[in-house]
Amino acid sequence: MNILNFGPGAHPEALLRWAQISEALGYHSLMISDHVAITPSVRERYPEPFYDTFATLSWLAGRTRRVQLGTTVTVLPYRHPVLTARLAANIDQFSGGRFILGVGVGNPEDEFRVLGVRRSKRGALANESLAAILALWTGEGPVSFHGELVDFDDVWSIATHQKPHPPIWVGGNSEAAFRRAVRFGDAWHPILRTLDLLRQTSLPGLRHAAADQDRPMPAFCPRIRLELREREVAGERMVGTGSLEQVRDDLGSLQELGAQHVILDWFTGDVPATANHPRGWKMLALLAEQVLDLPHEALR
Repeated sequence: MNILNFGPGAHPEALLRWAQISEALGYHSLMISDHVAITPSVRERYPEPFYDTFATLSWLAGRTRRVQLGTTVTVLPYRHPVLTARLAANIDQFSGGRFILGVGVGNPEDEFRVLGVRRSKRGALANESLAAILALWTGEGPVSFHGELVDFDDVWSIATHQKPHPPIWVGGNSEAAFRRAVRFGDAWHPILRTLDLLRQTSLPGLRHAAADQDRPMPAFCPRIRLELREREVAGERMVGTGSLEQVRDDLGSLQELGAQHVILDWFTGDVPATANHPRGWKMLALLAEQVLDLPHEALR
């Protein structure tokens, strides 16, 4: 489940309740999104209050017992890779090995500008950041890294709970993202729109990137919009939007296409609606009980 860490409905009690309900219903993971500077373009979709990705997950690590905790997705160019490596490794330790590092390259020009990062270099910076993070996680003793954009000497390696390191899920739906997922990722973590696009373009693109690099295909772990409606949606629709039966069919299709883990995101772009937590919790419960058949605990 993607927990919404922004907007009028975001506050500590709500974040905790989402985590508790998701875990009690038997869901496998909780993930949250990432922004640092809520600039005008970011604010249109992700307004304040905005709770920091790593701070929130660190807090939830101590308030949950079983669910995996992750980022969907950490914007790699926004932080120095040494900082990202430490934050992620610490949460992996705090949670007893339940952390997933989902990563992306980011997009808003004004947010990059505020943070003093060259947006035109975001892909290259993301690649070097991932290489540096992996070096810090898997190295022993002092680690040095020398790239075009990331350069450091003699930084001590950072211990993680999971070995050799927490899983890395690489987001994006471009050729560069496919190459990045194959090179660095344990999983490819796209935001899905339609099944046709996935079948005809995205999965073939990922297979081509894997063959081109002579590497295995990463796991397929997509994120989809969850919007249950009382009636079926006619015509073209987004994956995860429609009647309970349509969403059941969508999840079955994703499983047939090899999905190993699906993140459900109930944000539709309607910012005021994010404060309607009971609606989101109802969708979670209906899906858990009538589609997923999850073994859940009694909700307190």
